[in-house]
Amino acid sequence: QVQPVESGGGLVQAGGSLRLSCAASGRTFSINHMGWFRQAPGKEREFVARITRVGTPAYADSVKGRFTISRDNAGNTVYLHMNSLGHEDTAVYYCASSTSPCSLLTQYNYWGQGTEVTVSS
Repeated sequence: QVQPVESGGGLVQAGGSLRLSCAASGRTFSINHMGWFRQAPGKEREFVARITRVGTPAYADSVKGRFTISRDNAGNTVYLHMNSLGHEDTAVYYCASSTSPCSLLTQYNYWGQGTEVTVSS
């Protein structure tokens, strides 16, 4: 799978948790850095978290301390563990791969089609 495939989105209550998964091809996953982005209604797509080939994570300030990104090299999968979810986290979440360890959207080569996360009261 050259194009990442996201899953795990859905409806969750405020304060709850959710885990998103992103499956990629073996070559793409082993060579590239992986990132999570999101686009909320009426807003631009923004960086959420990223992880290097060797597992070093980085986060946007808005999710730091609440979200955790990890990768399973054997399963060619990257995860986004989301805790203490609030209404501001409602968005379509996208997984993408990049040959560079950065947070810029333009540096990511392959994008998934997204999985929607809705946080309710």
